[in-house]
Amino acid sequence: MIKYDLHSHTTFSDGRLAVNELLERATEKGVDILAITDHDTIDAIQPAQEYIREHNLALELINGVEISTKWESFEIHIVGLGFTPEHLALTTLLSEQQKKREARAIEIGARLAKKGYENVYEDAQSLAQTAQITRAHFAQVLVQRGVAKNIQGVFNKFLARGKTGYVPSQWCDMKTAIEAIHEAGGVSVLAHPARYKMSNKWLRKLIAEFKQAGGAAMEVAQPQQAPTERQFLGRLSQEFGLLASQGSDFHFPMPWVDLGRNLYLPKDCQGVWRHWGGKEE
Repeated sequence: MIKYDLHSHTTFSDGRLAVNELLERATEKGVDILAITDHDTIDAIQPAQEYIREHNLALELINGVEISTKWESFEIHIVGLGFTPEHLALTTLLSEQQKKREARAIEIGARLAKKGYENVYEDAQSLAQTAQITRAHFAQVLVQRGVAKNIQGVFNKFLARGKTGYVPSQWCDMKTAIEAIHEAGGVSVLAHPARYKMSNKWLRKLIAEFKQAGGAAMEVAQPQQAPTERQFLGRLSQEFGLLASQGSDFHFPMPWVDLGRNLYLPKDCQGVWRHWGGKEE
């Protein structure tokens, strides 16, 4: 049985493991086919390919990325899989996204500084190093300063909508991301649809508009998930004629979330790997 994990992150975005550490852990966990899907960057792909080749790992890498988009009042993430990394449409969009991410980070830092939390941007940038700076980096800095007990506590107190450090995103729309992924020869996937905290009516509206914009697949299976949710998402993928994907959305090891853990699709779902001729699980 082939084990696919098509959603993971490295230190090139907000993951805690370096590329080599992620690849070694994926191998240890029995993952056969892995996608690294860092936020708005594909910088991990080349070093990952080189590491797999040099160390002869029994692991196939699928080119991946997770693009932040704006839909209604929600930030919706679109995963791209199996694309050509050098394609101009994709690299141009990611460059624009990275500029928006940096501008947002600077503004978050400025707003926190006005409330007496100085140099948070600088510390977050130092923590990110050469990676794309994300709100998770700000959260880690504030946890280290003892301002909150954990990352979720920081988001609730400082980074959520209406809070001190909240800065509205200026991401591209879904159609723009989908078109760039498809022009680069990839398949577009609606990431973790159950996490957006919307009603079933709104979720169906999101999926319908994702499909209308050219979207090809949606994530159905994740490690920390009730069986009823997985079955529900599986039914939605079939109802809207979308391929089904699965991924841990791995950022760092946790007891309930790990690479390859509890990943399988409900019966009758069509795996997204069919898009590139991949084998069934």
